[in-house]
Amino acid sequence: MREIKLLPNKMRNHEYKGSKLMSIGEVEKARAFHKSFPEYEETPLTPLKNLANNCGLKSIYVKDESFRFRLNAFKVLGGAYAMAKFIAKKLGKDISELSYDMLISDELKNSLGDITFYTATDGNHGRGIAWAAKKLRQKAVIYMPDGSSLKRRDSIREEGALCEIISGSNYDDCVRLAALEAEKVKGGVVVQDTAWEGYEEIPKWIMQGYGTMALEAAKQMEAVGERPSHIFVQAGVGSFAGAVAGFFTNYMLSDPPFITVVEPSAADCLYKSSFAGKRAIVEGELRTIMAGLSCGEPNPISWEILRETVDLFVSCPDYVSAKGMRILSSPLGDDKRVISGESGAVGLGFLVELMTNNNFRDLRDKLHLSEESRVLLFSTEGATDPDMYRSIVWDGEFSYPGNKY
Repeated sequence: MREIKLLPNKMRNHEYKGSKLMSIGEVEKARAFHKSFPEYEETPLTPLKNLANNCGLKSIYVKDESFRFRLNAFKVLGGAYAMAKFIAKKLGKDISELSYDMLISDELKNSLGDITFYTATDGNHGRGIAWAAKKLRQKAVIYMPDGSSLKRRDSIREEGALCEIISGSNYDDCVRLAALEAEKVKGGVVVQDTAWEGYEEIPKWIMQGYGTMALEAAKQMEAVGERPSHIFVQAGVGSFAGAVAGFFTNYMLSDPPFITVVEPSAADCLYKSSFAGKRAIVEGELRTIMAGLSCGEPNPISWEILRETVDLFVSCPDYVSAKGMRILSSPLGDDKRVISGESGAVGLGFLVELMTNNNFRDLRDKLHLSEESRVLLFSTEGATDPDMYRSIVWDGEFSYPGNKY
């Protein structure tokens, strides 16, 4: 598990005409909804000029989601938007007709009755669902896989949700449990960013909600006169990666960026899907420090976008993420520090490895990475497990070759 595995995407469609799901109009609608929250603030896009120079690149930008709604992670964007879209549909309205103030009104609450939102999570998604449910004056029930962080569980409980770690389960087991339990409860609704037969609508809404972050990043880069030539994006089930790839392919249709998807070696379902030429599933414990990416079953909706738009799939051992965390924590020169958790830093860790390891020279050429390249990455979480963060950044845990798994 200590080897970085690389797979150029042979299914890549250079004539791709864009994704209707992640159209600019749909993403703008999602952002307008998020902006109606009183807590909304655009998260920072941090330029790392010195690191870019060190890597032989024109620029590196990191979208820092540790500031999102004070929740330390981006996941709330998808969950909150899907929950609001569900409510809007139930009322026979378009989401553009419902602001945050309307959603929390007594009139709407009385009209809707009680809703209980069920989901499975490794931490960030569940906390976002719990927070949004509380804001919308509804309930949430959250299931976490065996081995999940107790601190992440407690953070979810602090938002008022019922949350349990399910012994002997992995993430995908918890998804199935959430779906089964929701069926037993009047007003029960599953809010999950993966899809299966008969459950496609809510995962699509979640992906559109993630688009807010991509749109912000695009506008922030344009404000300094740049557009990304390359995007490195991490993946679990692939919904976030598919949202980013789908949006930017639409936004830059005449000159789309080169897109690299990075996954943990223990749960590299998209890498294996690309290898197989069809959607593939990874089973077992899926043990990795990148808890938010520890998913074995690709979202079939996002897979349809990724197979058409991604240039390279990468399977990374845990030390790559740990390296990215340490680099972001100890920046070069006057670059700003980014506090990035295990699932947030793997893209940066791989980028630095790619640009500084001569074994990857041919790959750099194939991806057209040069002194003119403008790279965009997403740090999707901060230190959501502070003890783990310190053990990696302070104590050097998971440094190559000392990877546990």
